[in-house]
Amino acid sequence: MSQRVLVTGGAGFLGSHLCEALLARGQEVLCVDNFFTGRRANIAHLLGHPRFELLRHDVTFPLYVEVDEIYNLACPASPRHYQHDPVQTTKTSVIGAINMLGLAKRTKARILQASTSEVYGDPEVHPQVEGYWGRVNPIGPRSCYDEGKRCAETLFFDYRRQHGLSIKVMRIFNTYGPRMDVDDGRVVSNFVLQALRGEDITLYGEGAQTRSFCYVDDLIAAMIRLMATDDAVTGPINVGNPHEITIRDLAERVIALAGSTSRLVHRPMPSDDPRQRQPDITQAKTALGWEPSTALDEGLSRTIGYFRDLLAAERRTA
Repeated sequence: MSQRVLVTGGAGFLGSHLCEALLARGQEVLCVDNFFTGRRANIAHLLGHPRFELLRHDVTFPLYVEVDEIYNLACPASPRHYQHDPVQTTKTSVIGAINMLGLAKRTKARILQASTSEVYGDPEVHPQVEGYWGRVNPIGPRSCYDEGKRCAETLFFDYRRQHGLSIKVMRIFNTYGPRMDVDDGRVVSNFVLQALRGEDITLYGEGAQTRSFCYVDDLIAAMIRLMATDDAVTGPINVGNPHEITIRDLAERVIALAGSTSRLVHRPMPSDDPRQRQPDITQAKTALGWEPSTALDEGLSRTIGYFRDLLAAERRTA
C-alpha cells in the first residue's frame, strides 16, 4: 500500500521536485502551499495525476488531514522574499513547525524538517560541521529566516524528547536548478537571467565570498533517503555540495555556458552576508550513503536551458 505523504511548500522550487519524485516512487502526495512564493506552474503537470492532490493552505494555521509522512518545506527561502514580510517569515518557521509537529503527533507520522545552512550564520568554522552551533546575528535583516529555522530545529528535537516523535532534520546548503523563481534574488538565478538578457552581472564586494552549489535532483534524492532511515537517525544532517567556489568563478562560468557578453560589475556587500559556505557531508555519506553526483557545469547548463525557454515563452506571449 502506498504511503500518503504531505509536502508543505509543495509548489515551491524544492517542493515541486520532491512531489514529482515521490509520485515516481508510487506514493500518494498531498501538496500544501499558500502560494506566497510557490507557483502553480511548478506543479501544473502533476494536477491530473491520480495520486496527487493540491491544497491551498497557510501552515501558520492548523491542518487536519491523515498522513503517514510529512516533509515540512514551507517557508520563503531567498533573502528578497523572506525579508519582504519578516514577521510572517518567522511565524511560518516557528508556528508552522508547531502545527506540523502537532499533526505528526496526532497521526503518528514521521516528519522531516527542511532546515538550512543559514543556521550557521557567518561561520567561524570551515567547512561547517553539524556540531558547530553557528554565529548568527539575532537582530539583523536576515534574522527572521536564520533564527526562525534555528527555533524550528529546537522544536523538532523537543517534540522528539517530550513526545517520542520520529523526526528528521536536514540542513540544506545552496541548491539550484529548473523551477527556481525568476524574482527570488538568489545568486544562480540572478546570474543566469542577467547573462541571458545581456545585462551586467552584479557581484557584491569583489566576489571573493564562497558558496557550494548542489543540483536539485541530488538534493531531493538525499531528502528521500533521510526520510527512509531508521528512527535513530534524526540529524541534523548537512546536505549540499562540498566543492566550494567563489562567486566570481560562478559568474564567469555562467557567462561562458550561456554564451553571453555580460560584464561583471561590483556593488557593496549586503548586511550579514556570509563570507563562506561549505558543508562537511561526512554524516550524509555515512548515514545516507549519499553524495552529489551532478557536476556544476552540467547542472548550470540544465538551469540555463530552463530559463532560456522561460524567457522565450514570455517573449511569445508579450
